[in-house]
Amino acid sequence: MLTFVGLGLWDERSVTVEGREALRAADRVFAEFYTSRLMGTSLEAVEAFHDTDIEVRDRAGVEQEPEPILDAAEASDVAFLTAGDTMISTTHVDLRMRAEERGIETRVIHGTTAEAAASSLTGLQNYRFGKATTLPFPYVHGGDGVPGSVLDTIADNRERGLHTLVFLDIKVEGSSTDQRNAERTTDDREREAFMSADYAADLLSEDLPETLAVAVCRAGSPDPLVVADSLQSLAERSFGDPLHLLVVPGDLHLLEADALRELAGAPAALVDERTV
Repeated sequence: MLTFVGLGLWDERSVTVEGREALRAADRVFAEFYTSRLMGTSLEAVEAFHDTDIEVRDRAGVEQEPEPILDAAEASDVAFLTAGDTMISTTHVDLRMRAEERGIETRVIHGTTAEAAASSLTGLQNYRFGKATTLPFPYVHGGDGVPGSVLDTIADNRERGLHTLVFLDIKVEGSSTDQRNAERTTDDREREAFMSADYAADLLSEDLPETLAVAVCRAGSPDPLVVADSLQSLAERSFGDPLHLLVVPGDLHLLEADALRELAGAPAALVDERTV
């Protein structure tokens, strides 16, 4: 049996009760933290809270060499942990399909997601979000500024009146970008491990300076921060510890407009421009 458990967004307590029970009942527990991280805790704290040992796998250990996980799941009850919801990444879907092909029973226990938190914290209605996109560090995609695909996604969504969720690059050991970052200096790698909202806003403001955007920081924590302003203005602020993401609103319903003003301090003029 292979049970996929989403741990939620922040720390060892963010998991659902069902997920906690499955984790504690498992004979072996594996995890990956290259697609996302629980920024409010440590591996040791998660192990202590759930009274279990966790075997952390890097990207290669999940995608290229999953046999230890699958072999264990054939013979015993195995839990596979990820931050957020466990089936958001194609990596996890692929692992589940491999298990099914080997006749291993699988189960999914969901955790809350950054998408859900972004809607909840900003007051933007979840069904008004279009295609999401990820903003990479410039050195990762080998160019300057923002990839055209990111700008195209934002433009296409706005043309349809839809909001865009912009995930910000995460560079951790075992991630898809880690090998390409290996030649960078230690200081650069540490400073740019998690893209900040101000850094992202600065990149996007080159093409969209006066565009309304919302920084959503530390979703799921006791002190999340939500700030709405032009990308140019957001680029001049500091938003503290990660993880961060950005939302670029499309057309705003009256209630959404009120929420951005009241919950995120959005300037009235920028909100009015987008309100229909």
